[in-house]
Amino acid sequence: MNVLTATGNLGQDCEVKQVGGSTVCNFSVAIKAGFGDKAQTVWLDCAIWGKKAEGGLPAYLKKGQQVAVSGELSTFEATSGKTYLKLRCNDVDLVGGKSEGVQQAPQATAPAQGGSMPDPVDEFEDDIPFS
Repeated sequence: MNVLTATGNLGQDCEVKQVGGSTVCNFSVAIKAGFGDKAQTVWLDCAIWGKKAEGGLPAYLKKGQQVAVSGELSTFEATSGKTYLKLRCNDVDLVGGKSEGVQQAPQATAPAQGGSMPDPVDEFEDDIPFS
């Protein structure tokens, strides 16, 4: 089996649809290759299938979001004669900060007034069993 792992930015918002009774989430990732005057952008068409496409991840796959993708690489030749790289994703990780217009998961809140956060150091015993 071949596995490709790459990091890049989404070129547009993802698209979720039903195909033959399964859910698929499609998106394209722009990957920078080379440097200087040899720099270029390689586009990778990605797809997540099944439960991963049905979960909350697609809500975060918005244009400009940086992602790390990993999966099985293949090629597809269009009727125009162009060859495209396709990746059937096993893993998609959000990288970097929040994209504009995307809500972050709720953060833990501070305790109510008068309460205090426990000191993590106090939760451990004083004696270290090894040295």
